[in-house]
Formats: sequence, C-alpha cells, structure tokens
Amino acid sequence: MYNSTAANGTANTESGSRVFVYEVVGLRQNEATDNVSYPIRRSGSVFITVPYNRMNQEMQRLARLGGKIVSIHPLGAENGANGSKGSSPAVASLASSEKANAPATSQTVAQDTQAPKESKPMTQAKEKTEKDIPVNIYRPNNPFIGKCLSNEELVGEGGIGTVRHLLFDISQGDLRYLEGQSIGIIPPGNDNKGKPHKLRLYSIASTRHGDKVDDKTVSLCVRQLEYKHPETGEMVYGVCSTHLCNLQSGDDVNITGPTGKEMLLPEDPNVNVIMLATGTGIAPFRAYLWRMFKGNERAVNTDYEFNGFAWLIFGIPTTPNILYKEELEELQQQYSDNFRLTYAISREQKNPEGGRMYIQDRVAEHADELWKMIQQDNTHTYICGLKGMEGGIDEALSVAAGKDGVNWSEYQRTIKKAGRWHVETY
Repeated sequence: MYNSTAANGTANTESGSRVFVYEVVGLRQNEATDNVSYPIRRSGSVFITVPYNRMNQEMQRLARLGGKIVSIHPLGAENGANGSKGSSPAVASLASSEKANAPATSQTVAQDTQAPKESKPMTQAKEKTEKDIPVNIYRPNNPFIGKCLSNEELVGEGGIGTVRHLLFDISQGDLRYLEGQSIGIIPPGNDNKGKPHKLRLYSIASTRHGDKVDDKTVSLCVRQLEYKHPETGEMVYGVCSTHLCNLQSGDDVNITGPTGKEMLLPEDPNVNVIMLATGTGIAPFRAYLWRMFKGNERAVNTDYEFNGFAWLIFGIPTTPNILYKEELEELQQQYSDNFRLTYAISREQKNPEGGRMYIQDRVAEHADELWKMIQQDNTHTYICGLKGMEGGIDEALSVAAGKDGVNWSEYQRTIKKAGRWHVETY
C-alpha cells in the first residue's frame, strides 16, 4: 500500500528548525489569493525568509502568485536579517534562465534542502505534471501529528446516526494532497492483542488548498460506525471513527499519507464529471465541487477554471442526512448551467415499483441521459460509497447501452482502461 520512494515526514527532524531565504521574481500581489503576511511587491527580486517546515506550503503559494524562485539560501550569520544575499554559499541555485522562469516543485526543494551545508546545486525546477502526485509523505512508523481545529455535526435533527466534518491543522509539516486522495488515521492505544491500532483510510473532503484556502488544513467527513453485536446484542462502536468523532479542538491526531490515484480529478477544466455517492462517499466529491465552483477557490486557481458539466447523484436515508446540503444547493443555484444535483432519499422517496428510492434506482431513472454523457470522450464517472450500489448501477446502464446495441460490460472495460471510470467503494 505504501510507496517506498516517498519521503518520510521531516517536521520533527533537526532540519525543521532551519530557516531559508527565497529570492523570488515575478510576484503579483492580490489580497484574494494571498493570506500569508510575507512582504511582496510587483516586480524585481523579493527576499522571503521561510522556516524549513513551511517550505512546501510557501512553494505552493508562490506558484499560485506567479512567482519564480531564483535561488534558496540558508539564513545564517552571513545573511542579512532582511533576506538579502551575503557572502555565504547558496544551498541551491537555478542553473539556467530557462529553468529560472519555471516554478520549482515542493518535492524538489524538500529533497535538496536536506543536503549538507556545503554549496551544492539544486535539482533544476520542473513544471508540475500530472505525474506529480504526492503519495505516502508520512508513514505509519513516523506519522504527522496534526491538530484538530474543529469537529462539526453534519446530520440534522431527526437524522440517522452521526457524521462529523473534521478540520485538521497541517501547517507544521510537509503534508500535501490532491482532490480525490485519502489520508490514514491511526487511533491511539492498542487493540485486544496489545498491538497498536492499524490505520484507517478516509477520503479527503477538502481541496488541495484546504477549507481555509491557505494550504494549512485538511478535512474529513466521518460517520461513526455503530452496530449491534450479532451474538450479544450489545452496541459496538468503531474504534477509529469513534476516536475521530469525539475529538476536541486542540487534540492531536496521527495522520499518514496521502494515498490513492484512482479518484483523482482530471486537471482538464473542460471535462464532464458524473459523481455517484452514498453517505460519506460525498467526501471526494465535495472536494471536486469546491475546486470547480467555490469563489475563494476559483480566485487562487488561476490556471484552472471549470468549464465542463458536473452531475452529482447522492444517496442518503433521510433529508437531515444530506451532508453539506446548504452548500451543495447553493452551488446548484449559482452554477445551474454547469452543475446538476439529484438526491435519492431512500426512506422518504419511492422508486417506480413502490419500494425505497436508492441511488441505483435514480441512476436507472436517468440512465439514458447518463449513457449519452458516458459515451463522450471527455466524461469521467466516479462512484464512491457503499459497494452494494455497483450492481444496480451496472444493471441500469446495461439497459441503456443495450438500446444502442452496446454490451455494457465490454464498454465499461474500455473506459476503465482509458481512465474514465473510477470506483472507490467499501
């Protein structure tokens, strides 16, 4: 599960206390896109002091602002307090003017700043590609210790169970992630065999910039697992989900990851996106939709403006269980030409046979429309939530495809191979 080539966490190493000076050119100042209080100006070189454990976040911020990093120096006795260059050798420098005009990746800087203090050229900066996917920056044997900032109930009065929206502070580490990835949570304590609990994976519910759009947080959407023991009849609560749902502001949380490439949102802003979710399977789709439509997100994503069409079909048991209901419906009203929202509320709505309306029933109702979309080369379909919905979804689309003389199972294999059919169920 873990990529052995990914870097381990560095926030707790000796390097974490070091400070570096970035020489940057080409910055533009925009209050809507800059929530960090470093001094910047419109032209010329700018010198910014950055602690080691903030280097990745600052790299991302500078890239969003159009800045190009010319060189990086350790802040020492020979360096002026204002970040101007002194006589000490550079830890890293960009060797060519062509590369100096490209933003450095955070991964490149993280690797090179761990070099000895002797002068050593930095790996030349490369523009971010689709292959620049962060994986397993933090591992179970050295997790990142985050802080819980908030823990909010998402289920309304009269709803079933409890689902929490959790916001974690990750500003003191190197964790970064993309929409559609997951992080691992390691609950404290030991299992009934006396061994430390194993991690549980949870889909990330925030965009790569976090809910505060400052690259300092990550969010989860967690349902507390609870069920009756089949033999004793006693209520059993999930270890990790209960731990998370009971967190208080300021509590520590052990985080690993990120992990996952199956559910990544395409960088192409002109794609169509079909999202089929049940319950907390909404988490990655919240991240997608916030990236596509939220005003503060659109302000910082200067290289991404969604122009396609997104359709979310969301299965839940009752109206109070519609997670992020107000925000979803607000987006639908504001972006009706680009976003369609459809609910399948099983305990309140009826399917054509008079039974409960599950997500597969709603897919069957709209199967012809969905099939037409799926056949378009720029359409990606995502399924996240309970595994039990997959069979009904396949059955509904088989009927629609069959009307055109197409075998759905064979066609599904072709779009899976093309990377346009994405499934993460449990």
